[in-house]
Amino acid sequence: MTGGRLLRLKNIFKKNENFMLTYGDGLTNQNLKKLLKFHLKHEKVATMTVVKPIARFGEVFLNGNRVIKFEEKPQLNQNWINGGFFVLNSKIFDFIKEDSTMLEREPLTNLVKKKEVVAYRHENFWQCMDTMKDKNFLENLWRKNPPWKIWND
Repeated sequence: MTGGRLLRLKNIFKKNENFMLTYGDGLTNQNLKKLLKFHLKHEKVATMTVVKPIARFGEVFLNGNRVIKFEEKPQLNQNWINGGFFVLNSKIFDFIKEDSTMLEREPLTNLVKKKEVVAYRHENFWQCMDTMKDKNFLENLWRKNPPWKIWND
């Protein structure tokens, strides 16, 4: 479980120390320096990168039974999702109880209730690699011109 794995690292962090966490299954061109600056400015326990991925399926808009609009794999407009890149403060360990804890359940839910999570909106390149299709897509980008780059500023 994600929280349990994180809890195993508790002793390497100092009190009130900030650190970055990623699930490791996504690629982004997110500027990590700006993410950290945003986290420090807001002084919360957790900063979560949120993204709007391309929808996996076409979206159909209906009026009764009549199709009034169809968009093939649109960029999501309303729904932000967890992009899997975080800045956390070591206070996060106060919210992780045991090895079987999922970070995305009780810890983040309780932090949200306490208004201790802020969202860093990343509207540029982000792609998960959950399936063979994702892997093939990313490998094709790698061969051409990968949109994820190391930030130098």
